[in-house]
Amino acid sequence: MTILAIDTSNYVLGVALLEENQVLGEYITNLKKNHSVRIMPAIETLMRDCGRAPADLTKIVVAKGPGSYTGVRIGVTIAKTLAWTLNIPLVGVSSLEILAAGTGRYFNGYVSPLFDARRGQVYTALYQFQNGEVKAIKQDQLIMLADWVVELQKIDKSILFVGNDLPIHQVKIEEFLGAKAIFASVTEHNPRPAELAALGQEKPGEDVHSFVPNYIRLAEAEAKWLEANGKI
Repeated sequence: MTILAIDTSNYVLGVALLEENQVLGEYITNLKKNHSVRIMPAIETLMRDCGRAPADLTKIVVAKGPGSYTGVRIGVTIAKTLAWTLNIPLVGVSSLEILAAGTGRYFNGYVSPLFDARRGQVYTALYQFQNGEVKAIKQDQLIMLADWVVELQKIDKSILFVGNDLPIHQVKIEEFLGAKAIFASVTEHNPRPAELAALGQEKPGEDVHSFVPNYIRLAEAEAKWLEANGKI
């Protein structure tokens, strides 16, 4: 099995090739640049450097959100197109779960990956490794950080926080949770596309045509249009 993983759900752009139980290659950047221009050249470079052709691929795994609306759409669109064109399975994985998988494997507690969602809000969840697999204790959600830390105060285990937007919220997290809060190092904040590939390795394929991103909330412009037209 040769899996291509694609993650453009936030500023981090990541692609990886996983073959059987070996990571053939990864490409990761964390830049405020247009993913729509850079993602296909990144995939082409990775495939060429690893000596693999599109016909060698057996599954596409994509980060399905939450995150940047535009970023998520780009990754999902390319993943759907490749899966449909090559007639191979498509699998979607939570963008938050990727972060949790990359840091929580050897942590005896909970992991709270987070992305900033502006206006005091975060996309976050709570994960824990159980029997070698990452499990969602609290599902992906959009929540005010102030409300999230109050929820976490009730938990009797240490909580590992991870994500490139962590510095925006770290002071408030420390204020509410004190020593219970553990913070991942700067080298762990980028979600690894190889983790994404591994998470999707055993998951069954999804219907390519009905597959949609998990935005959690509507884009502001879309919500206003729906409200103006009596749809919500």
